[in-house]
Amino acid sequence: MTINNKLIGMGVALITPFKSDDSIDFDALGRLVEYIISNNADYLVVCGTTAETPTLTDKEKEEIARFVVQCNAGRLPVVLGIGGNNTKEVVEKVKTSDLTGIDAILSVTPYYNKPSQEGLYQHFSAIAKASPLPIVLYNVPGRTGVNMTAETTLRLAKEFSNICAVKEASGNFTQIDDIIKNKPQDFMVISGDDGITFPLITLGAVGVISVIGNAFPREFSRMVRLALQGDYQNARQIHYRFTELFELLFVEGNPAGVKSMLAVMGMIENKLRLPLVSNTIKTYEKIKSVIDQLN
Repeated sequence: MTINNKLIGMGVALITPFKSDDSIDFDALGRLVEYIISNNADYLVVCGTTAETPTLTDKEKEEIARFVVQCNAGRLPVVLGIGGNNTKEVVEKVKTSDLTGIDAILSVTPYYNKPSQEGLYQHFSAIAKASPLPIVLYNVPGRTGVNMTAETTLRLAKEFSNICAVKEASGNFTQIDDIIKNKPQDFMVISGDDGITFPLITLGAVGVISVIGNAFPREFSRMVRLALQGDYQNARQIHYRFTELFELLFVEGNPAGVKSMLAVMGMIENKLRLPLVSNTIKTYEKIKSVIDQLN
């Protein structure tokens, strides 16, 4: 199976469950991984933004990656987040990380220092040259402060055979459509936003790296599969069922929304690491009400 086949469908950007004392709740993480695998997810994404990686130490990230690979036991492909705004440091991590059981690397555009398009190109060129694994670019300007244009994404896709995909979370349909229209045949466009996954698949995206998939893997992966099969009518019905939850997911930031959902479902403690905090009671109650209706 090529990497292209492995990243079609719904990947889940795993959260990091914490205990009330701020330590990682590995028991809850193990249960969550099992729940996601047994409910038809297509692959797992470890140590992405949704995992609260800015508040995890390097040692904790290594422990989480090793633990998820062990729990997964080769059942699903695993993508590991390795990114940052110091190119030299990212390249070093790519070269020295234990990539046993990892199928691809997800690397976010550099944040805070706002590089030019040429800077973005050079950053990902350096990572591509160093990486023993395929790379998924991650464009999320709402978080990083910089947008990687279609032109830069296409330039990287055409010049580096190991840059296999982009996770696009710009929300810019014109930009994403431009990438889909002009990309190399085997380069994949993956939605980075649950709420617009359905329309993006109709344009030619191959799936999603999902946040809501932590809580509703079976339902959301079914929506993605139906859309990929061209059954837009049934896919659209599932998409509409989740519309209110999509909004509640991000109204007070990610992963506060999905952690509230998982807490309502009794799967984790509703705990985030500062500077992130849990949803307000008002949002939590709204989430609980919508989940009760869905169930």
